[in-house]
Amino acid sequence: MPPLTCLEKSARESASPMGLYSHGAFPLPDGSTRFSLWAPDADKVDVSLGDGRLYPMEYQKNGWYSTCVECAAGTAYRYIINDKVRVPDPAARLQHGDAHGLSCVVDQSYPWQTNSWEGLPWHQTVIYELHVGLIGGFSKVERLLPSLARLGITAIELMPINEFPGTRNWGYDGVLPFAPEASYGTPDELKRLIDTAHSLGLMVFLDVVYNHFGPDGNYLGEYASGFFRHDIHTPWGAAIDFRKREVRDFFCENALMWIFDYRFDGLRLDAVHAISEKDFLVELAERVRSALPFNRHVHLILENEDNSSSLLEEGFNAQWNDDGHNVLHYLLTGEDEGYYADFAKSPTVKLARCLGEGFIYQGEMSHTGRYRGEPSAHLSPTAFVLFLQNHDQVGNRALGERLPQITDPDALKAAVTLMLLSPMIPMLFMGEEWGEKHPFLYFTDHEDNLAKAVRDGRRAEFAHFTQFKDPLMRQQIPDPNAISTFLSSRIELTGKMDAGEQEEGQQSERERWWKFYQQLLTLRHTQIIPHLPEARSTGTTIMGPRAIRAAWILGNGSQLGIYLNLSQSRVMASPSWDGEQPLFRHNVSESDYQQGVLPPNSAVAVMRL
Repeated sequence: MPPLTCLEKSARESASPMGLYSHGAFPLPDGSTRFSLWAPDADKVDVSLGDGRLYPMEYQKNGWYSTCVECAAGTAYRYIINDKVRVPDPAARLQHGDAHGLSCVVDQSYPWQTNSWEGLPWHQTVIYELHVGLIGGFSKVERLLPSLARLGITAIELMPINEFPGTRNWGYDGVLPFAPEASYGTPDELKRLIDTAHSLGLMVFLDVVYNHFGPDGNYLGEYASGFFRHDIHTPWGAAIDFRKREVRDFFCENALMWIFDYRFDGLRLDAVHAISEKDFLVELAERVRSALPFNRHVHLILENEDNSSSLLEEGFNAQWNDDGHNVLHYLLTGEDEGYYADFAKSPTVKLARCLGEGFIYQGEMSHTGRYRGEPSAHLSPTAFVLFLQNHDQVGNRALGERLPQITDPDALKAAVTLMLLSPMIPMLFMGEEWGEKHPFLYFTDHEDNLAKAVRDGRRAEFAHFTQFKDPLMRQQIPDPNAISTFLSSRIELTGKMDAGEQEEGQQSERERWWKFYQQLLTLRHTQIIPHLPEARSTGTTIMGPRAIRAAWILGNGSQLGIYLNLSQSRVMASPSWDGEQPLFRHNVSESDYQQGVLPPNSAVAVMRL
């Protein structure tokens, strides 16, 4: 038998649990590296190493170029297209410095300390969304984990960490989705963060962007224009063409890399309504599920303006419930411009539908004139992620205000009670647990004309809002590219102690907020989470304008009820609270409770066994 070629050896030796990756560079046990690039528009492709060595790549078929080179992990490289264009590897596992620079061969082996970790069932999830760059990188996030575990969080969700141009960005302008952002730390530092989280009983989710590439540093058009379809346009340009097998594999392999090489416990897929081929999403979920060992919990979450409940029955655990946020935001702030206009009419009825059925829009027409949503009442409450703040809903405000800056604190605490004690999966946004009032702004690190275009475009977005119709007022909207915009978004996420270790009168406002969240999450973990499987709504009752009662039967047959009053009037709830036992009262005195009265901006959670 003739000896195996390098490419044949790579097919045998580099196989991962889900099969061989087709895109990227992979070190082999014999000290060589296999390089593969899909470049259907190229006539010639070479791999150029950082030391100047140049190797031609062999054309395979269907636009693929591959070669094996004697080089080990840590080797810098790039591709040269048609002897002219120098590009990074679109599937690079690491970049040297920036998205425009050299790619790096990465050995994904790591001395994991938590090999017995299997994850947590979905119903135990309490999410904490954070931005790695604002905290200071992977190592700084790792230091934050013990306090989040004490708070009652069970999963941290990282905003996108894929490589982007510059050193500061939300992450949704990424162009190299396989490479962790170099300014945040090394791949091993990211793995250590996840390893530490698992040792503390915390899951780690990652926000991934499969609907577009950023405007700076995407070279695919130079050699693989087939990545895009120009008959469909998204807010970010030509749509990604998921009709092509190579494109589907690119993103499916990305999902599998994060789950297997880094051991993430779940992915949140950004804005999938911008993906025209919905069957790609089903395929991705199937490929992830089929690759997992039977005892490992991995969760897939959607952001989807289309409210496609059918996807939540085809491999996805849950969807961010923007409807729930939007109606609660209107009730808390009275803001009715932009997409809040869809929730300003009959908001109590809409909140009742959200708590009873999940989505508010289940096929009705929105203010944009299009029909939106599918029926969702048959789904479990845990199929919906409920939140009051997140990166979009704070950062896409012109001035990045958080809710404590723009609403009554008692009303906000009443809404937090609903969020943390309802059977929906709750999600907090970084700093929320401290009642943070510093802004979270939109920030980038672009150069020259692109920086100006982003700044001007950002300000133009708000021209139709009453507050910013005056051009002079729009000039007050922070420049996303200014370093001050990034720095003003940084916050202190730890205190001198965990709230509860001092007497109430000695605690600061931040510590009182922390204690409030911790108390509610303790109740969730002890009284609600154990019984969430098989939970279902038993209906909602409108007690008056902005006042509602929602009820659910839990898996053990007990009944959970939440009474919420966001009006400025006292509401008669129930003289006897229907024989239910109180779990938690906010802004309701013992006398009010005995009389069955809900004061303004109050909430009560009760349980009937």
